[in-house]
This record gives sequence, C-alpha cells and structure tokens, in this order.
Amino acid sequence: RRRLRVIDSTCPLVTKVHLETKQAATRGYDVLLVGHRGHDETVGTLGEAPDQTRVVEDAGEVAALGEIERPVFVVTQTTLSMDDTAGVIDEIRDRYPAAEIRNDICYATTNRQHAARSIAARADLVLVVGSRNSSNSVRLREVAEDAGATAYLVDGIEDIDPAWYEGVEVVGLTSGASVPDELLDPIIEDLRGRGVTKVEPVVLTEEDVEFRLPDGLAT
Repeated sequence: RRRLRVIDSTCPLVTKVHLETKQAATRGYDVLLVGHRGHDETVGTLGEAPDQTRVVEDAGEVAALGEIERPVFVVTQTTLSMDDTAGVIDEIRDRYPAAEIRNDICYATTNRQHAARSIAARADLVLVVGSRNSSNSVRLREVAEDAGATAYLVDGIEDIDPAWYEGVEVVGLTSGASVPDELLDPIIEDLRGRGVTKVEPVVLTEEDVEFRLPDGLAT
C-alpha cells in the first residue's frame, strides 16, 4: 500500500444534492433528477439511489412519465440553465402537485447567468471562457445567445478568431464558475491593445458565501 492521502474536494452544493437524493430514497420517495444524462454530476447523483431515481432532461420527458405511486422528490443538477429548469419544474408541478421540490442550481451559476443576460443585452459579441465539457460554461453561451448577442465559448485567448471583432463595438466577457482570472486577463489586455479604452465590470450580486476547506487541508 502506498499510504496516499485522499482529499474529498467535491463541491458542497453537489454533495448536498447527493445527500438529498439518498435521504429521499430512504424515506420512500421516487426521485426525479432534472439534469443531463451522462453528465458526471448526474451520473454521481443517480448512483446514490439508482433504483428509485429517474433522470428527466426536459418538460417533454416529464409529460411522458407514467403514474408514480410513491411520493415524488425532485432535485436538480447544479449547473443547469435557470430557464431550462423552470420549464421542467413547472411540468413536474402540473403532473405531480404534491411533489417535494429542491431547486439546487448553484448560486454562482445562477449569478453568472443573470450577469451574462445583462451583458448580452448591451454587447454585440460575448466571449465565454470555459471548457466545452463544462455544463455551466455551455449554458452561459446559450444564455447570451438567447439574449440576442453573438456568443462564442473559448478555452482561452488562443481560441479567439480576430475576425469575430469586425464591426463589433461592445464586447462582453464572462466565464464559467471555476475559471481562474489568469485566463481572462490576457483577453482583456488583448482587447486594450485593439483600442478598447473602457472596461466596465458588471456585478449584479455580491457573493459572500464561504465553504470550509476539505478535511486534510484546513489549518
């Protein structure tokens, strides 16, 4: 044995969804998990109570569900779009009025989606920095597009095509919840080099939530 130390750095908000699912199943509920099949978070949550949990991706899938005899408990993948989730939750309420519903979308994801919508309403082009396998980054691009802006998802400055800036007067810049500033700063500096003279931060909500460090890291 190598005696390696294991540190659980799972997001506490994701852990909360796991616990809610496990506890609901223990209490005799059938669980509806609103999320994307195959997404790592959804797979993990499903594993807490696979025999009592069904994944639903959209309102159509909820409408196609048969009668559920046991009480219904609802949890959500934390990185979903607020708009997409709202439609599914509304359908669940219509089908199962007594359902116990937890809306577990991450506060950071929610705040960024609000900000992306605000930015997109004022910008010609929105750049979203984040990985293509990051659900919340993908949703940010979709939110910006739905708000009327041209939007691209990029891993960093190396993915940006300068041709995107042609005819653009206002550029919006946002990022996925876990993207470090080190990936945004070069883009801002590049924009300054292209003649941008005003950089305006958009803060709609001050985030003051703090989580304790995982066991093994706290001092």
